Order: sequence, then structure tokens, then C-alpha cells
Amino acid sequence: MIDITNLHTGLYIGGAWHDARSTFATVNPTTGQHLADLSSADGDDVDAAVAAATDAFRGDWGALAPSRKGALLHRLADLVEADTERLAALESLDMGRPVGMGAALMIPNLVAGLRYYAGWADKINGELITTDGYMGSPVPTHAYTRRDPIGVVGAIVPWNAPLMILGWKLAPALAAGNTVIIKPAEDASLSILRLAELVDEAGFPPGTINVLPGIGRVAGEALSLHPGVKKISFTGSTETGRAILRNSAANFTRTALELGGKAPQIIFDDADLDAAVQGCAMGMFFNQGEVCAAGTRVIAHRKVYDAILDGLKGAAEAQVIGDPFDPATTMGPLVNARQHERVVSYLSTGIDEGAEVISGGSVPESPGYFVEPTVLAGRNDMVVAREEIFGPVGVVIPFDTDDEAISLANDNQYGLSATVWTSDVSRAHTVSAKIEAGAVGVNGWSPLAPQLPWGGVKASGIGRELGYEGILAYTESKTVTVVL
Repeated sequence: MIDITNLHTGLYIGGAWHDARSTFATVNPTTGQHLADLSSADGDDVDAAVAAATDAFRGDWGALAPSRKGALLHRLADLVEADTERLAALESLDMGRPVGMGAALMIPNLVAGLRYYAGWADKINGELITTDGYMGSPVPTHAYTRRDPIGVVGAIVPWNAPLMILGWKLAPALAAGNTVIIKPAEDASLSILRLAELVDEAGFPPGTINVLPGIGRVAGEALSLHPGVKKISFTGSTETGRAILRNSAANFTRTALELGGKAPQIIFDDADLDAAVQGCAMGMFFNQGEVCAAGTRVIAHRKVYDAILDGLKGAAEAQVIGDPFDPATTMGPLVNARQHERVVSYLSTGIDEGAEVISGGSVPESPGYFVEPTVLAGRNDMVVAREEIFGPVGVVIPFDTDDEAISLANDNQYGLSATVWTSDVSRAHTVSAKIEAGAVGVNGWSPLAPQLPWGGVKASGIGRELGYEGILAYTESKTVTVVL
């Protein structure tokens, strides 16, 4: 078990640590016992963070050459990479993920994102525009666009993948020249507090990056309503996303919202079934199913339906539930008691609706917030097939034709991601084009890389993160016209 006694648990504002007027407690999900007491930011703390971030934007950070901004991002990437084991352990302690997953996938994704956007810092350009002359006259003009940073950005981060998802916001925002205020999730703040220590070590100008642990309805709401914040980037529930969007209207604050999902995984009868079963199991059970892109609607061709059920049953039964710090563990606890109760309630609902339990469906008799990996056979109109469960519960649904598969995939309020399993290249492109989702993986579940834009449609949100679109999302286009 990792020692957290020396970890800062206060507010990181203006390059210094401060204690808030109040604290909140966090719980170890593996044991259900008290873990830590953290400072809880309030509206005054948000004001102080916005002031510090504004000063840095107008001062030392804003004046720093783009190449120097990139160098600091590279420096932070190096520090994060060297601290991978500790950061992964802090996340496992906070939210229950098997520690090897964080060390192998989550923290390296943050490192890759920091390095990718470090390379963009001195390559953000506008363009020259040719006109017919000033106001249509023969008088020539020299017209061009600039891409300027927005200003102070609020990054509100979820508990299921704190550092990885923070990187999707922090790295492009900084590369574009903005300053950032980070609001971690109440249930998973420790790794981001450690990141603040690394930010300090890297030598970023004070106020460039600020961290405000606290309660969402207090600190998060104050951040989304603050007139000094020019953009809010939020990843989390659709319900909270709607509240942030309403709040942002007061000041015309720009928003990027990456919200819920109920990702379909379509398996055609020509698919590599072994690969499809492995990929679908990963989509269901990775990170205890606490993934916005979790592929928990498996839509299988009737010819392979029984084989997929058998394969997923075997994959579920092969999961090892236990302590996230045990190397044998493949699935840890859910993040907290509230989420545990939610997932257990959905299991009951699915059974009441007539879903057949192929595997799992129970709660282990042990301390902590554990749920068995569960495979259900059901229909697309069931609640368990329509609503985001955010736990290791998947539903397998049969289909007969390509059009039916597409219709089933799109018959949902969400549209974050989807997967298509087929050996037919033409079918892969045709079906991918018709699926209503922000990202489609073919023969691989939810591929993520800093170079690939990410975001949803419908109730899965607005805006895109990652890729060059991430740079565009954190800059404002300005047109300059010189009459010659």
C-alpha cells in the first residue's frame, strides 16, 4: 500500500499550497474505510485561483516564448513518466483500478499527450487570406488570421481516469497559451494533487496551473459561473453537463462537454470471433466498466450469437476480483458506495425486465464496493441496454441484417463511441459512416491516442478534445485586415 502522509492535500493556487476553510473526507473503495481529508475549495478560493491564472496569462506565462512553453510541457512529461508507479498507485488507492492498468495505460497516455502537444506549442499559425480589395474597391488589403489563446480555462475532471482525461484538457490548453484551473473529482483527487507537486518541480510560472479539490456543487459550480473563466472543459455525467451548459450561458463561456455513453459493439458473422470476444470483454470489464466509452451493448449477428454469449461468459468468469494492488487482480471495486448501489440496482432491474443472466449478477461477500462482472442476454428496449450503468455489466442483443444492426446501434440517446467487428473492409467503412457516434473503432475497442480527436454527439456531449482539433478548441480565431 502506498504512503500518502507526505502528499499535499491543500489547494494549489498561484504556485503555492493553501489550506481551505473546510475539508472533505475520501474513502478507500477496496475497504470502505476512511482514506484522507482534503481541502474543500469554496467560491472565494475560486476567485483567488482565477485571479492567479489571469495574472499568469497576462504576465509570465503569456510572455513566455512558444518554444519555452513546449519545453515545460516536455519537462512535465519527463517528471510524470519517472513518477508513473506512484501516480498509478494513487489512482488505484482512490478509485479501485488494478494498479497495473494505470501504470501500463493511463499514465503513459498522459505522458504521450503532454509530449504530443509540446510539439504543437510553437506551430500554431493563422493563414493569409486573399480578398477582392478594400470594400470591393481596387485598393489592396493584406488580410490574415491569428489563433490566440482564450485565457483562463476551467478543467473539471472525472474520477474514473483522472490523470489521463486531465491530460486531454491540460496539454492542449497550455500548448495554445492558456492558463488552467483544475477541479478534480471528489472521489479521486490524490493523483492530481501529486501532479501539482510535479508542476511545481517542473518550473511553470506561478498561476499557470492551479488545482482546487472540492465539492462539485460548490467549487465546480463557482468555476462554471465565474466571469473570469473563458472556457469550461468537463468530462462526466450528462446531467452535470447540462447544468454546466446552463451556467456557462450567463457569461457566454465556451464549453466542451464529454458526457455519458452506451457504446454499441456490432459483431458481424464474418468477424474474427476470438478477437471480438476479447475486445468486447475489454469494453465491458476494463476499469470495472467505469468508462464513458464502455462497450456494454454487444449487438451480435444471430449466426454467432450463442458463440459470443459463451465467449463472454468465459471472459467474465476469468476475471479476478480483488485488491487492486494484488498483481493477480483484473477487476477492483467500484469507486464508492453510491456507485455500488447504482450498479446493483441496475442488475435487479435487468432481471426484472426478463434479461437472462449468462454470468455474474451477484455481489461478492467481502468488504469494499465489489460487483461481479456480469453478462446479460436481452433486448435493446431494456433499461439495462439503454441507460449508462458505469459498472461491469453488459447486454448481448441479437440481429439479423446490417440495417437492423445499424438501427439498434443508433437507437439510444448517447453517441460517444462504437465498435464494428468484421473482416469485410467495405462493410466496415459503410457501417461506420452510418453509426451516430463521435468515434468508431473497427476490430478494436475504443482506440485512444493523443493524435485522434475525441468527443460525442447527442447526449454524449459537444466539442472535441485531442488531435489538432484540441488546439483549435483552445484558441480564438482573430481576423486582421490591413488596407494597403
